[in-house]
Amino acid sequence: MEKVKTLGELKRIGYKEKTVKKEMAENLSQKLKSKENIFPGIHGYEETVLPQLIHAILSGHNLVMLGEKGQAKTRIIRSLVNLLDEYIPILHGTEIPESPFHPITAKGKKLLLELEDDTPITWLHREERYGERLAPGAKIADIIGDLDPSKIVGGEPLSSEGAVFFGLLPRMNRGIFAINELPDLDYLVQVSLFNILEEADIQIRGIPIRFPLDVVICFTANPEDYARSGKIISQLKDRIGSEIRTHYPKSRAIGLAITRQEVNVPLDEPPVFMPPFVEEIIEEFTIQARHSHLINQKSGVSARLSIANYEIALSSARKRALILGEEKALVRLTDLGNIFASCSGKIELDPYRDESITEYQVILKLLDSATKVVFEEYYPPKKYNEVFNEISAQIFRHGTLEISDGMPLSAYKQIPEIAPSIWDLLHEKGFDKDELLFVSGIEFILEGLTVNQKLSRRRQGEIITFKTVDLY
Repeated sequence: MEKVKTLGELKRIGYKEKTVKKEMAENLSQKLKSKENIFPGIHGYEETVLPQLIHAILSGHNLVMLGEKGQAKTRIIRSLVNLLDEYIPILHGTEIPESPFHPITAKGKKLLLELEDDTPITWLHREERYGERLAPGAKIADIIGDLDPSKIVGGEPLSSEGAVFFGLLPRMNRGIFAINELPDLDYLVQVSLFNILEEADIQIRGIPIRFPLDVVICFTANPEDYARSGKIISQLKDRIGSEIRTHYPKSRAIGLAITRQEVNVPLDEPPVFMPPFVEEIIEEFTIQARHSHLINQKSGVSARLSIANYEIALSSARKRALILGEEKALVRLTDLGNIFASCSGKIELDPYRDESITEYQVILKLLDSATKVVFEEYYPPKKYNEVFNEISAQIFRHGTLEISDGMPLSAYKQIPEIAPSIWDLLHEKGFDKDELLFVSGIEFILEGLTVNQKLSRRRQGEIITFKTVDLY
């Protein structure tokens, strides 16, 4: 295709031009027929969001993605470029991408009139056919365009098309344009979008020109802001073809799949071992935050909370291994004591809570709640209560038991000597077969007994002291 350089050559190879909406619908149809994964990297929306999105594309709709922060709205919209043809021909030498068959600017029309089949073309890759803008601060000049003083000074007549500077939207002609956080879009810009959504053309100031655009327009918005009276004018809502509501993962397994996919730390050495129960606690922490009365649920709790906490846990374990000279790093529950920094800014406390409860205390409460849920899945209290009591009694006879963030792996071998019944729980889940699982498993059991009120815990810096509840 790229060897084709003129309109005449394009006609000779039998190229058939399609509108962007038809192009996307046809490519989507082919992917559906071949049972391809249409939206790779998107998890948990297979039965909810994606069917609605597919219907909207097949219908040729402009659309708005409604959802709280961290629900992959922007990622989904950006992935729509994969439904475009890899390359399309456009006129060479025009300011905005134009069809060589149906140019829309005066310059494009003049080229076609003068050169006819010798009109030069170039090929535009699908990645160059997507543009987006964040709504806050966006003006009509940014989105649509305005008069360009430099062109007027250069001699262009004030009322001519040549005096216009094109905004982002017309520059995405023959492609996809997205506006994030639609409710924050200036009222005048919302008004200017009416005609674009309904008639697919733009008008700039008082200049007597019209540009029939070929573009798919997508928006994102928080549903609460979107529904609030006065944030979005009703005529604009009426012209949006489909409203698609996103949601947080319906299960921990789906959330964990997203977290594993998105985790990205800059170091690879030493390698870090992440026990399954620790990553489950990290994901459950986010789930607990999404349901806690201490958290402002209107603000939402993003998937980035799990991702950032996972990364901090990996880095905490890697730091310890580097300091102690260990060849392998192990994530332990003590590493989750470092997630305060990665939680701050990602959870917003409920403004009506007891103000004596600090953000740090809320994070510890959520961590204990998450640990309790996961621990009881591994060790249901009704089944293991007798063993729990034995471990508590053994620690009582010893007095106290201490662990710390910087404790080497070898020091953990002494703990089963203090509380031999821990072996029963470790062996039950196979945690005694691997040195790394053995160490993290001990901390998991101690924390699990604490949240089940069999032990009490005191934190002092990096040192955590466990005693039986009766000793306090």
